[in-house]
Amino acid sequence: MKITYNRPYASGNEISNIHRAIDDLQLSGDGRFGKYCESWLVKQTGGLRALMTHSATAALEMIALLLEIGPSDEVIMPSFTFVSTANAFVLRGGRPVFVDIREDTLNIDESKIEEAITSRTKAIMVVHYAGVACNMDAILAIGKKHNVPVVEDAAHAIMAEYKGKPLGSFGALSAFSFHETKNLICGEGGALLVNTPQYIARSEILREKGTNRKEFLNGIVDKYTWVDIGSSYAPSELQSAFLAAQMDCAERISSDRLRIWNMYHDRLAVMEKEGLLRRPIVPADCTHNAHLYHLLVGNEQERNRLLKELEQAEIAALFHYIPLHSSPGGLKYCQPKVELPVTDRIAACLIRLPLWIGMTESHIDRVVDALSKSLYRTTVK
Repeated sequence: MKITYNRPYASGNEISNIHRAIDDLQLSGDGRFGKYCESWLVKQTGGLRALMTHSATAALEMIALLLEIGPSDEVIMPSFTFVSTANAFVLRGGRPVFVDIREDTLNIDESKIEEAITSRTKAIMVVHYAGVACNMDAILAIGKKHNVPVVEDAAHAIMAEYKGKPLGSFGALSAFSFHETKNLICGEGGALLVNTPQYIARSEILREKGTNRKEFLNGIVDKYTWVDIGSSYAPSELQSAFLAAQMDCAERISSDRLRIWNMYHDRLAVMEKEGLLRRPIVPADCTHNAHLYHLLVGNEQERNRLLKELEQAEIAALFHYIPLHSSPGGLKYCQPKVELPVTDRIAACLIRLPLWIGMTESHIDRVVDALSKSLYRTTVK
């Protein structure tokens, strides 16, 4: 039987929660489960306010609105990320400015951020790849020095930490994802975490299609009306009901994923020692969440051959992002072509291995055995 790359996990109470939401006669959102998910996020991260959204993309778009991104404004970010990280700002007329990534964590290289800052820089967007933290001390210091807000794309990062502090709680604003490929899931889903008081009131208006509905529901006004720009960013209560069950089991989910991640890491150590691949690097300051397990091989040709041979062995491994700076959209909407050698090299050599709750030692051994046969055969040749 084929080992799939991902398999959505249900903790056991998702369906009963959905029935409870139906019985509550409130399916459009912000019912008991939506409020529960927001409270859970605030408690878990220490953020000031969490707002559930229908996707991390929606949360990123809200960040662009809250930062008042407009034409000619620049946002510094890595190119090695999902398109939504850039699209959110491009939609407002802004321009992503891409910075190269680090060799070890594959996160934005903090030593290259300052040289990218101009008078048009409106934000520094960090992305915590694979749930491993960026160097937030250095990045926050740069933001403070230049009076530029730091915001977090924490789509990979739920329950991961930097120096003991949860990711998502460092930036002025942060976006989380609960897509079915993430650690905690509801099919599609996300959240905006607000860590700066000045953004709270407006974030609630933007999420309510630009109306002051929140004030109406709280009895502050006798009717609600259009007061600002905004859109329909809230998820349905059914999504939140599903996610609430996941949040109730978050510690167990994290523990199970880490167990699988560590099995891979232990079994691949010998091949790394022999120079056949490179395992993920997690700095001592970072507590990761086993969002994904990636490895790096020698070059793009080797990567493509390995993916093909794993597919023939009925193992669904994947590459990852096509760097945004070299994509058609990046060349059209972002700064002129830029040289990012580390990003280009990493993107060409990276493979993601299957990782989902329910994987057994025999699954892991089968993946590792297939990798071993392919890599050693190439070495012998």
